[in-house]
Amino acid sequence: MNILILTYGTRGDVQPYIALGQGLKRAGHCITLATSSRFRKIIEHAGLHYAFMNDGMLTLLDAPEDQGALEDTNNIFQVVKRTLGLLKKIGPIQRALVDESWLAAQQSKPDIIVFHPKAFTAPDISEKLGVPVLMALVVPGLVPTAEYPNMMLPRLRLGGWYNKFSYSFVNRLIGLSVAKYARAWRKAHHLPKAKRFSLLHTADGTPIPVIHGFSSLVVPRPDDWPQTASICGYWHTEDDDHYEPSPELSAFLNTGPPPVYVGFGSMIGRDPERLTDIVIEALQRAGVRGILATGWGGMEIKALPESIIAVDQVPHSWLFPRVCGLVHHGGAGTTAAALQAGKASIVIPFFGDQPFWGNRLHSLNAGAAPIPLKKLTVERLAAGIKEITTNQTIIEHAAALGASLREEHGVEKAVAIIESLVCKPNQALQRTSR
Repeated sequence: MNILILTYGTRGDVQPYIALGQGLKRAGHCITLATSSRFRKIIEHAGLHYAFMNDGMLTLLDAPEDQGALEDTNNIFQVVKRTLGLLKKIGPIQRALVDESWLAAQQSKPDIIVFHPKAFTAPDISEKLGVPVLMALVVPGLVPTAEYPNMMLPRLRLGGWYNKFSYSFVNRLIGLSVAKYARAWRKAHHLPKAKRFSLLHTADGTPIPVIHGFSSLVVPRPDDWPQTASICGYWHTEDDDHYEPSPELSAFLNTGPPPVYVGFGSMIGRDPERLTDIVIEALQRAGVRGILATGWGGMEIKALPESIIAVDQVPHSWLFPRVCGLVHHGGAGTTAAALQAGKASIVIPFFGDQPFWGNRLHSLNAGAAPIPLKKLTVERLAAGIKEITTNQTIIEHAAALGASLREEHGVEKAVAIIESLVCKPNQALQRTSR
């Protein structure tokens, strides 16, 4: 069958969906993945069809002043202020993404749509086409639970009522940003007015199935989740075994003890030069070798000592098993790769879900306590690096957890759920018309 995957965001919002698409392709389906144009080559290299989405949102977030404004996530009023402040900038981009999502659906003629929440009109498009829809998440960020608060808000010890309220609050913030575009699209395409805007429900209030691409060994499934929400295990690509490193990287890895990886994905913060200086000095104080990943941003590399090498884009699944520990921003994708490699981490969260993953690694005894970017110093980072490279309890826990995660089959479980929604009749979700 034809399957359309709609996702948007940084590499961590795209890579797991590429892995999911590859799994669906192996199962005999035709996959189209629509996302930012900067990832087109990666998607086509993975053997999937690509559908265009503009790069505007990512270009906006690439700016240091906008990323810097996102770093304070500990105050609920700052969250509101930040969301409102970005609305004027992202409005035209949101409208374009809505149109591009619809065009991708028209071109791919899907039998089912799988979507990331940033592709917020997917339920409306599925209704127009008369096909099932399913939300795919790599973070536990939308399905309400009384067990813990939404990861975007503070972990206040106010009990289950606050935890559940936090999800309603975040969903309202999302609606404040995008609901009007969804309503306008429905009106333009002659669909009845929705009862309310919700990423978790269709227009008539029917729950949308939600699959999660992480492991229950890392985040256990809450007891109060509805039956429509499931945890599959991590979604990771399996085509990096053929990666050929540069001669410089090969020589560096082969001529000394395993180094510590340091990379912050597309995060750049307010002062990349200061961040780089702290990292280099901390690695030297800790007495370890280092690999600095520049990639899409994060650090500004000038001169480096012989014990440290800079790399551009190296597959995590290839590199992480070859290092002795990791320093990273705590993005969902990087965290997943670190856990599956069985390596201990120290997380330097910038914003969003990153503090959540940093705390989870520490709680699982698979990493040192996270250090928020604003509190990062040479002394603190050096101490954290020493902990993840010398504390045998953390090292062994991380290795054992990684071994268990590598035995899971997250993509296959997700594929089975997606296939069941098309193959099994369901009055609310089955295709009704073209």
